[in-house]
Amino acid sequence: MTENKIKVLTGKIGLDDHYRGIISVTEAFRDSGMEVVYLGTGRRVNEVVATALEEDVDVIGLSFLCGGHVEIMRRFMNRLHEQGLGSVLVVVGGIIPDQDIPELRNMGIAEVFLPGTKLENIVKFVFEKKGG
Repeated sequence: MTENKIKVLTGKIGLDDHYRGIISVTEAFRDSGMEVVYLGTGRRVNEVVATALEEDVDVIGLSFLCGGHVEIMRRFMNRLHEQGLGSVLVVVGGIIPDQDIPELRNMGIAEVFLPGTKLENIVKFVFEKKGG
């Protein structure tokens, strides 16, 4: 039996167009052998969830640098569960204040990666959680 590749969806929700970090993470996932769907910036919650459903992804990685992450992720996680995608591993990264991290984790976000996190540690986390 051949083991399937981990399939990851990455992108940015909202008007935040600071994309350097998400591109670096996306490339690290791809370079590690994962299959990656990159949505880019300026996406809407429903668009990302619909793509996750259509593409049958294992992991979703989102990046935030301009705030709004708590409310956006609350809507996102609710929509994800409404669509039956509760088993998808969700990770976020970017400029996330320490006081917001527990709330994000309580929503079901598996991990929050802050600036300076080594790319190999993000990749390792996903492999450990999704068995790649």
